[in-house]
Amino acid sequence: MKKPLILNVTTRAQTGRSASRRLRKVNRIPAILYGKHTNPEKLSIETPEFVRLLKSVAGRAVLIELSRADKPEKALSFLQEVQRDPITDRYLHVDLHEVKADEKFEIRVPVHVMGESFGVKNQSGVLEIGAHMVRIRCTPNELPEAVDVDVTELKVGETIKIGELKPIPGVIFLDDKGQPVVSCVEPVAEVVVEAPVAAAAPAEGAAAPVGADGKPVPAGDAKAPAPAGDAKAAAPAGDKKAAAPAAGAKPAAGAKPAAPAKK
Repeated sequence: MKKPLILNVTTRAQTGRSASRRLRKVNRIPAILYGKHTNPEKLSIETPEFVRLLKSVAGRAVLIELSRADKPEKALSFLQEVQRDPITDRYLHVDLHEVKADEKFEIRVPVHVMGESFGVKNQSGVLEIGAHMVRIRCTPNELPEAVDVDVTELKVGETIKIGELKPIPGVIFLDDKGQPVVSCVEPVAEVVVEAPVAAAAPAEGAAAPVGADGKPVPAGDAKAPAPAGDAKAAAPAGDKKAAAPAAGAKPAAGAKPAAPAKK
């Protein structure tokens, strides 16, 4: 087994929100240790000590040995969950999962992509990560820091799935075998949006259109002015008073002839 990281912790008796707030005020983080064979144990960690630990972890799956001043035996564990305030980014709570050196346990391990994909290099493809973490079962001695995925031969349209990962001695992959881990996909075509065409401005020196009221019509007005010199609009269809017929024209069928003029 690789040498675990050391974390100094302190047992705490008080629980609840008020007790947790008091711990954070003195720059400590409330924590809990739980496992398969032990009862949950309330702990606290100095914030600088925990920050140092996270820098050493650096995104790997590693075991942590808990050192307590009030107990001679050391507990072997791993980070299960770290809660942070989304606004202040302060650490709020830490969950530690205890494991035994001779027992298999489940843990989520990060995925490390290795190599340059053939599809990215020669086919203008784009790598798409489907799983940043994978679930495995193993003993502490067999725990890998990460699952390496070689994408050198990956072409556009191809996917590496859980069932196609390189076997690791003593490690059992627990996720669905058909779950995608890394894919090489075609790049998304860019959609070009044409800008709206602005209304043409009147030529320099040209008179602006004038409305019926004699005032200039603003540019882009939906109602165009009536043609210049048009005094009367055309008579609508169906007007009772029809236009007089031209001289010498025959009256329409059914129409009464006009009365002769009196002398």
